[in-house]
Amino acid sequence: MNRIVHPIEQESFRRLRTRLDTSGLPPLTRAVVERVIHSAADLDYARDLVLDEDTLRPAHAALRTGAPVVVDVEMVAAGITRRATVCRLRDAVAGPGLTRSAHAVRLAYEEVGPGAVWVIGCAPTALEELLTLDAAPALVIGLPVGFVGAAESKAALRASGLPAVSNVSEKGGSAVAAAALNALLYHPVSVSVPEEKS
Repeated sequence: MNRIVHPIEQESFRRLRTRLDTSGLPPLTRAVVERVIHSAADLDYARDLVLDEDTLRPAHAALRTGAPVVVDVEMVAAGITRRATVCRLRDAVAGPGLTRSAHAVRLAYEEVGPGAVWVIGCAPTALEELLTLDAAPALVIGLPVGFVGAAESKAALRASGLPAVSNVSEKGGSAVAAAALNALLYHPVSVSVPEEKS
């Protein structure tokens, strides 16, 4: 089903492209970078994001074939517009050495098993917990925000070798994490031909 793009969104992306030339990026990378920047009105994400087309391509295919999408908080789920998500935070309980967010990740993994796309935009401890599991994800969008543990958890994600989208700094959040996932969901099925510059 084709997505109808509102004229305001079209104009917003046009203006973004007058400030930042993304035409040389591969198609999925370009889609994610642009949508993340658009969601935050923050051009610095062009330098801050860490992602790779060869990682995005199989994740895009996995989404097309119905891979489950797991989110750490309902705010991320609310931003994802074209796919049902799994969020177990309401069922989670904090315990000694375990945050609610970390417990929610355990519960979600028990539900979905390997091969899911994980979208973490709020809690560094959720990302840290995911890295302790043998989750075999199709992709981890790890963009938690904060001054405690956020940058460190994203560095650990990159060091893990898991297929991932992350960023280097402490910034992130639910809106940008959802935007990164939406970029993949909105992108056409064929990604072999680069998009034309708008």
